[in-house]
Amino acid sequence: MDQLKTQLAQAYAEEFLETVRGKCFEKCITKPGSSLSGSESSCISRCVERYIEATGIISRALFSATR
Repeated sequence: MDQLKTQLAQAYAEEFLETVRGKCFEKCITKPGSSLSGSESSCISRCVERYIEATGIISRALFSATR
């Protein structure tokens, strides 16, 4: 059971990173280069924070629906 939980957590983390990378990069990086501008960095931070918050809301809603 612990191995299954570990595998699910790893799969979730990979999916999370891929989604955030794709969506936040698309939204925030207008001119890819060797470093991020201040506005790009701020945009990515806000984007990731919103995604984490939304994921938490969805998780809580799903968890409460299954009880």
